[in-house]
Amino acid sequence: MRNTLVLNAGYEPLTTVSLQRAVVLVLQGKAVVEQAHPMRVVRGADVEVPLPRVVRLTRYVRVPFRQRAAWSRRGVLVRDQHRCAYCGRRATTVDHLVPRSRGGADSWLNTVAACAEDNQRKADRTPEQAGMTLLRRPFEPTPEAALMLALGLRRADAGDLAAWLPQPA
Repeated sequence: MRNTLVLNAGYEPLTTVSLQRAVVLVLQGKAVVEQAHPMRVVRGADVEVPLPRVVRLTRYVRVPFRQRAAWSRRGVLVRDQHRCAYCGRRATTVDHLVPRSRGGADSWLNTVAACAEDNQRKADRTPEQAGMTLLRRPFEPTPEAALMLALGLRRADAGDLAAWLPQPA
């Protein structure tokens, strides 16, 4: 699970990483802990590190301007809250509305989370051809929303992480 927020040296949110990766960044001196889980630490033979919720890189990383959230299978599953777009059960796969074999792209608007059974039943067809209806239409999250989804948060539930997250426009 990727539940540690990574900030650039200038405090702007960059991405999320696993707790293990965050601890490695801190131990390597590439990041410092800005906010930790209360009363929780990671102990080694000679070291004790607070369990990080937010880390800040010690050196500035130049990031090209992104107007769009990068597409990923994990991102689609998180966006759809691991719920099948056809039946609502737990989703473990990503389905292409227009199959890749027919020129469908790996994009936010062409993919939905699906359970394995529905994905196999739909096979190499569009939902209309397979006689299947979508419970919800796919959408493209903003980069800020994708970051919130990666943390498993809604804006209202951000709590003590709200200070580190981008504010909605």
